[in-house]
Amino acid sequence: MEQEAAPAEAQAPAVREKRQTALKRLWRRIRQPLARSRVTKAVLTSLLSWFLRLVRLTNPLTRGSTVVADGEYEHLQPGIIALWHGQHLMAPVFYPKGRPLVAMVSRSADAELNALVVEKFGIEAVRGSGGRDNTRHLDKGGAKALIALKKSLVAGKNVAMIADIPHGTPRDAGLGVILLARLSGRPILPAAMTTSRRKVLEKSWDKTTINLPFGRSSFVIGTPVFVPKDADDAEMERKRQELTASLNEATAKAYALVDTAQ
Repeated sequence: MEQEAAPAEAQAPAVREKRQTALKRLWRRIRQPLARSRVTKAVLTSLLSWFLRLVRLTNPLTRGSTVVADGEYEHLQPGIIALWHGQHLMAPVFYPKGRPLVAMVSRSADAELNALVVEKFGIEAVRGSGGRDNTRHLDKGGAKALIALKKSLVAGKNVAMIADIPHGTPRDAGLGVILLARLSGRPILPAAMTTSRRKVLEKSWDKTTINLPFGRSSFVIGTPVFVPKDADDAEMERKRQELTASLNEATAKAYALVDTAQ
């Protein structure tokens, strides 16, 4: 009996891989019809927003997390909140209520749901892509989005951007957020958040993290980054590296807080 079972066990990974491939093909077929359905989008948006609220409600903050309400960061507002791809999904429920926020969301069809979800939390969404590796070659949509974000900062609103470049090197900041800081004169606030119970999508390019209920959470703001208005290309690159380091340090601290807490 054991000799007969061995081949079946050996085939198990291949069967799982085949099922996953079939599911991916199915998702590609139904993704566009779903994206065009207002009813489907409304239902999914509501479900996702309530799930995020549940996760936040059932994951109390660990000791050592940043407490924004204590006024320590008041003088840095309005500011530019920088986040990593795949680590930002909980941002809407961690952001303090009563403070206006404008978030840049990708113009891709897949990101439309993200835009609808953040709007559920009273956050204004600006569509564009700001994580560029070359500030001289911003596409039209990205340039318009940066202009809109600058106007929001002038109006006294905080703004949020994903720092790394879509499908580029994960957790390595692009120059888009650095350019916005130079143009606006406002500081960049590297922010990270996570939960002790989470599922990491290992095959995704950015290791997207799905946070789960009934654990503990952490929220960390790293060392702010200031970009001079007269910064040249060399200084912009130094500031890009400074942001990368600060955001990675904040992320490491956020994970350490939830993973070592008792």
